[in-house]
Amino acid sequence: MIQRRRTSKIKESQQKLRARLWPGLDESMLWHRKTKKGFITIPRPMPLIMEIMDDLANGKPVSSAYLELWCRSFDEGFVTLSKQEDIAFASGHSGQRSVSTWRQRLKTLHELGFIDLKPGPAGAMSYALLWNPYLVIKNHREKGTPGLRADLYNALVARAYEIGADDFDEAEEEAA
Repeated sequence: MIQRRRTSKIKESQQKLRARLWPGLDESMLWHRKTKKGFITIPRPMPLIMEIMDDLANGKPVSSAYLELWCRSFDEGFVTLSKQEDIAFASGHSGQRSVSTWRQRLKTLHELGFIDLKPGPAGAMSYALLWNPYLVIKNHREKGTPGLRADLYNALVARAYEIGADDFDEAEEEAA
């Protein structure tokens, strides 16, 4: 109940500021997630999560493949990988090696624990399950995985608390 009031007050404040900054705004030109199709829910700190992923992958740009998977998933966090050329292209890979490069990015994401992969009609990578990225990153922190920068981790935790995400706390409670 308190969270709803807080969200409502934030929304009201944002709408007032927007109206002042953009008087006469034609709202039909905005994309409203509740009235338009084609939206997926993502964690607000996704840019930080993606930067952490790329660092953990030794600078390989795995985050674009992850974001594409996320955008193809629904709330169950599951993706069928039957259109691998399309998914590879949307992830930023083109040319002769596009699918093989994309598959290497998925393999890295799997090795880092961000996704799980299962075989099926499209080969060894036919289905993907996306794990909670907060918990994956927290696990890397606990293991001391090289490449996880303290400044990014701390920024992610701070942002999670700022937006009311309790994923870091839940993992600590479950461990206890």
